[in-house]
Amino acid sequence: MRSPIFVLAALMSLVAGCGFHLQGTLPIAGGLQRITLQVTDGQSDFVNAMQRHLRHAGVDVNPDSETVLVIERDELLERVASVSARNLPREYELTYAVRFTVRARGEVRISSEEVLVTRDFSFDERLALAKEREREQLRETLAEEAAGIVLQRLSSLR
Repeated sequence: MRSPIFVLAALMSLVAGCGFHLQGTLPIAGGLQRITLQVTDGQSDFVNAMQRHLRHAGVDVNPDSETVLVIERDELLERVASVSARNLPREYELTYAVRFTVRARGEVRISSEEVLVTRDFSFDERLALAKEREREQLRETLAEEAAGIVLQRLSSLR
């Protein structure tokens, strides 16, 4: 019969060997531990979310870094997805679009990669105030998702 310590050690080595890491923590390569964010709108939902994700991953967001994350496009697109019989909007489609480039030590590591995150939401003119708040929350959620995708892409660089 094997000792519980041996079984636990074997299990831990299997988990570590498969690349397992806790949800929300992504390992960032050593060369990307300091990043400069180059943006046109420093207060957008995406930029705020990206800064939070980078800090949570242990990355120093610093204006004097050799690695630059350039946010070329950062916008929320909205379109009517369906209308009622009275030709009033019933459903909207929100898309958060982000295009970014990563340069490290003068070399382009990622060139104009685009991330699109889309969600639908219903609209009822009788609940306009509540639906506007739902739209704002959805915009923030989409920005968070887009920042998470960009961070995953950064963590794949070696």
